[in-house]
Amino acid sequence: MSDTTQLGRYRILGELGRGAMGVVYRAEDPVLDRQLAIKTVFVPADDADRAEYEARFTQEARAAGKLAHPGIVTIYDVGREGEVVYMAMELLEGVDLSAQVATRRFSVTEAVGIVERVADALSFAHDRGVVHRDIKPPNIMLVGGGRVKIMDFGIARMRSSDLKTQTGLMLGTPRYMSPEQVAGRPVDQRSDIFSLGTVLYELLTGTKLFAGDGATEIMYNVSQLRPVPPSRINRQVPAMLDLVVAKALEKDASERYQDAHQFAADLRACLNELGVQRADTDTTQRIDRRSGAAQDGDKTARKPTGETDATLRAIDPDIRTRSGKPQNIIVDSNTRLAVSQLFDSSAALKRLTEPEKKDHGRLTVSPRPSNFLVRAWRDLEMRILIGIILTATLAGIFIAAH
Repeated sequence: MSDTTQLGRYRILGELGRGAMGVVYRAEDPVLDRQLAIKTVFVPADDADRAEYEARFTQEARAAGKLAHPGIVTIYDVGREGEVVYMAMELLEGVDLSAQVATRRFSVTEAVGIVERVADALSFAHDRGVVHRDIKPPNIMLVGGGRVKIMDFGIARMRSSDLKTQTGLMLGTPRYMSPEQVAGRPVDQRSDIFSLGTVLYELLTGTKLFAGDGATEIMYNVSQLRPVPPSRINRQVPAMLDLVVAKALEKDASERYQDAHQFAADLRACLNELGVQRADTDTTQRIDRRSGAAQDGDKTARKPTGETDATLRAIDPDIRTRSGKPQNIIVDSNTRLAVSQLFDSSAALKRLTEPEKKDHGRLTVSPRPSNFLVRAWRDLEMRILIGIILTATLAGIFIAAH
């Protein structure tokens, strides 16, 4: 394949990369006069297996080709040339997330913004009955303008089949798989949510969640290991984000987020809260420097500082209007607590602690008690936070009474 110059009507310009299953080329479409990427996949040598493989490959490519979303790589064509089947797709100029993770640390805002975008794209695919099955940093591309693109829709199911690579080795690592995947059970959209939760944990902490000396140990950890809250590793992670990560990483799929819409919504809420907190801190410091204290009873609607707003726009240009209308921020200077109008804490808490009974018409889950809040209460930091809130409330009541 190294000397390939033509695949179907596409002229090969050069090699972009290669892996266990095939090679990715930069190519040119002479009909439409555009450059694109060609991903080739090695087919089994056995003729019977080849026919089955090609049929499944074409079926998956057609399903993925219907996913017209700005967060999903567009698939243009599928075909066969000699010993390979190939997929023609959008050519991306950017870098995959794994390369970035290896060289830098992401801020909490950056990490949440990236994963929220991926969750939004996954919700689009899931609504159309397409599950990715292989969400991991190498399959998430960071492109210009703060955008992300999910790659390898239509390929992942081939990887999860019992077909061998040309080397006969296991494909990839189970590090980002869900517990149901490593157990060989059927998967649905909730498996993608677990995988994306694993990616989020890695971005927030800079550590791989499920480590191990080999595939067997990693698979055991995926199934059994209860991760510590990200805030134990990165003190910049707020308590609410700890809860969101824990919800996405529930071992039991019925206690996980039931669809990516829910996951994305809570990540957007966290993004807004992160922006609010920083804006309120900046505002408070300015007030304290000017007059020593805020005016009693002053409650105003303010937007985040320019720095905060620019950060949010860089991660997601639409974050402040994603709910359908611009979002202002309420800052109560009596309590110095900032409250986002977008963030409905009661609704978010319900999403975090109670499985949804319906999943956009696709999934029905029997209600079951959750030990999520019990575990949260047992967490020392959570108890300290609750104690601070109760103390502040009682102090406010005492002052008001006197």
